[in-house]
Amino acid sequence: MIDLVGKRHIWYLISAIAIIPGLISLAVNGLNQGIDFTGGTSWEVELRQEVTTEEVRAILDDNGFPDSVVQISDGNVVIIRMKELTEGSEAKIAIESDFREAFGEFVELDFETVGPTVGAEIRNRAIIAVLLASLGVLSYIAYAFRKTQSPLRYGTCAIIAMLHDIVFVLGVFSILGWVADVEIDALFVTAILTIMGFSVHDTIVVFDRIRENLERHAAPTFEETVNYSVGQTMVRSLNTSVTVVLTLLALYLFGGESTRWFVFALLVGVIAGTYSSIFNASQLLVSWENGEIARFFRFGSGSKPRAKTAS
Repeated sequence: MIDLVGKRHIWYLISAIAIIPGLISLAVNGLNQGIDFTGGTSWEVELRQEVTTEEVRAILDDNGFPDSVVQISDGNVVIIRMKELTEGSEAKIAIESDFREAFGEFVELDFETVGPTVGAEIRNRAIIAVLLASLGVLSYIAYAFRKTQSPLRYGTCAIIAMLHDIVFVLGVFSILGWVADVEIDALFVTAILTIMGFSVHDTIVVFDRIRENLERHAAPTFEETVNYSVGQTMVRSLNTSVTVVLTLLALYLFGGESTRWFVFALLVGVIAGTYSSIFNASQLLVSWENGEIARFFRFGSGSKPRAKTAS
């Protein structure tokens, strides 16, 4: 059997390399928040001819909306995110008139306005939802593994692996917001909560096998038991994840524009969740059991850990 646990420091290094660029981007640039969080207007129109973002932005600039974000889909579908614009207002009528003069008749596909107060409330509720979900996960795993020697240890390792996935997705979208002007919206929060559920589900499968193998003393040491358990569940986890990834990839490539980044977030999160469940969560159990985490934070004695017998 492949010694996955023995190479755990390599897996930690790969995770660090994956998330550090995103953390730097989050610290420097933050997230490019959409109108769901900041307030403003999202306007989607379909024109009869192909246009460029510069042509649309020029009209918006002339009408007092210089900071608007313009995206073009399929050559003639224009998605505009701008400061708050009221339906039926003189400003909206003027922009519509300029659109007709420059591009001919158009069809309004969507028009949505969110006030800044509502946007702040959505943002705060999203943060609370993530925190409550994390607390719920910790409590559930601690209860489910209550018959083990350290039930909170299992819950904590699952939370750390889950946070790894969330931070990775946030970092990816921070970088995309910087280089491609990708915004996050309320659907992004839904994607994050879904990723949390997938990550924890996959981790629990591995942890449950570890618990079973500990009870029947499947290996002489804790480290070998974890390695044996990971090997037993890895193929199942990979098969499940590949099926999900292929489905999400099809949705991303052939789905609608409105859900493209929601699906992309799920795609990135599922891949990260599969990796963390196999190469992070269970490995952290071993590092904790061997005292490596304590020594890392200089709480341990610094002596070389002895092999733990499975119990």
